[in-house]
Amino acid sequence: MIIRAGVVTVSDRGSRGERNDISGPVVRELLETLPAEVISYRIVADEKDAIAGVIVELTDIEKLDLVVTTGGTGVSPRDVTPDATREVIDREIPGMAEVMRLESLKKTPHAMISRAIVGIRNQSIVINLPGSPRGARENLSVLMPALKHTLEKIKGDPSDCGA
Repeated sequence: MIIRAGVVTVSDRGSRGERNDISGPVVRELLETLPAEVISYRIVADEKDAIAGVIVELTDIEKLDLVVTTGGTGVSPRDVTPDATREVIDREIPGMAEVMRLESLKKTPHAMISRAIVGIRNQSIVINLPGSPRGARENLSVLMPALKHTLEKIKGDPSDCGA
């Protein structure tokens, strides 16, 4: 199964062309090892409507299996990625977000202020990652072993998880 994926960098300065995106390419490179094919790559401003809109477009219209955002997961006033994501997902997968924070906490106490979430919209997984290249890599890496199985289950695989 090749996972069809989208990468969305959330950055005001990046969306205005004032800053080069470093995290998005790191996420793309890591996804390609799954293997995943990155069908879409976007940079959007830290605006709830823009973030929610691109998630809906990538899951509902492009029918991607996986949408990974990077940026906007902290506690700054413009950090609204988890809020936008929560508005458009059907269900959360809290264990995935928890394991990302636990893994990051081994490296920095700032991990505890991450508000990143992981959820399901239709038959797609939506993952919020931090905006730093290192944080994005560490957080996505810890989820990768479970992504294929999670997608199979979301899409209706009836087999036992323990088999």
